[in-house]
Amino acid sequence: MQMLPSIADISNAIQLSIAPVFLLVGIAGFINAFVSRLSRVVDRSRHLEGVLGDADGEAREDALRELCILDRRARLVYVGITLGITTALLICILIVTVFVEAFLGVSHAILIGGLFIAAMLSLIGTLVSFLREVFLAVSSLTVGRSRKLAVDPKC
Repeated sequence: MQMLPSIADISNAIQLSIAPVFLLVGIAGFINAFVSRLSRVVDRSRHLEGVLGDADGEAREDALRELCILDRRARLVYVGITLGITTALLICILIVTVFVEAFLGVSHAILIGGLFIAAMLSLIGTLVSFLREVFLAVSSLTVGRSRKLAVDPKC
């Protein structure tokens, strides 16, 4: 007959799950930042698509170029959100596994280690995606800068 877990076992499981819970809070912050950035990309894209109908010549080319950059940014944000949510799901599965181990008394050390490694790899992907999107956003600020530089070199 299997014995029920003691208060100490459950307490230990709760202690082991505290760090991953804080990690979930951090991941939620990144997902929130991604959603905010996606909202800005969508708003700017809608504005440019509205302007595109009336634009011609160089203004049309600038709008199309910026729409292309916004499309790339939206894809990076999508990848970042997907990886962030994947990280959160892996962390949640890890926490459940810790509690299952505490209740059943069966060691899942390899599974727990594997889940943590997978979560960290997914988090690394999230951070790389975020960094790449920020770099792309900053580099796209030069779209209209060339004409300003011709007029005012201090710009």
